[in-house]
Amino acid sequence: MADVTDATFQTQVIERSATVPVVVDLWADWCGPCKTLGPILESVVAATNGRVELAKVDIEANPQIARAFQAQSIPAVHAMVDGKVVDSFLGAQPEAVVREFVNKLVMSPQEQQVEALLAAGDEQSLRAAVELAPSSTDARVALANLLIDSGDLDEVLTLLDGQPETAEVRHLLALARSGGRPEGGDGAVEAELDSLLATVKTDDEARARFVDLLEVLGDEETRSAWRRKLSAHLF
Repeated sequence: MADVTDATFQTQVIERSATVPVVVDLWADWCGPCKTLGPILESVVAATNGRVELAKVDIEANPQIARAFQAQSIPAVHAMVDGKVVDSFLGAQPEAVVREFVNKLVMSPQEQQVEALLAAGDEQSLRAAVELAPSSTDARVALANLLIDSGDLDEVLTLLDGQPETAEVRHLLALARSGGRPEGGDGAVEAELDSLLATVKTDDEARARFVDLLEVLGDEETRSAWRRKLSAHLF
């Protein structure tokens, strides 16, 4: 992070942005939202480990920069690459928005294309995202969610095979193995769990289905209660 002035703007922002993206934060001491946004910007940019730099400009002390950006309200944030503004936003924004703004600056063109396909969200776009970035768990999970709804359960199993075992991946795999989203919701799942308890100790298939149905349940507290019941019947 650097405090930039009218005298140093050319070197610290314009010239520097030819090497690394620079985020320019236009602020003033009297601006309350600026004080809210400032620490968020600093934290998010710091998390890029030098791949993006932050330039803070007090517009009261540096009127030339304020005029150059035609600053009519603050906070105003501008991303600069090769001396040109490539993205901007106004006003204090939540951290998620700021993080997305900054992360775009360090994405490769392919990563940006994948993000656009994920944002589109239709099956054709998600298949294209998986093809473009086969290692992207986000793309595979998004497509798997659509395939669960369309009943392509075998493809879900193939799609998620070998992916990191996150809670969402476990949930989708369990849905695929157990026949898709239950029509009766958690109530129907719990009814089946109850019916399986009598056989889980001696029947491997019943025990495997019980474990899958636990992952289908949406509430962790409910899952924990059924895990305790399973343990009681097994041991």
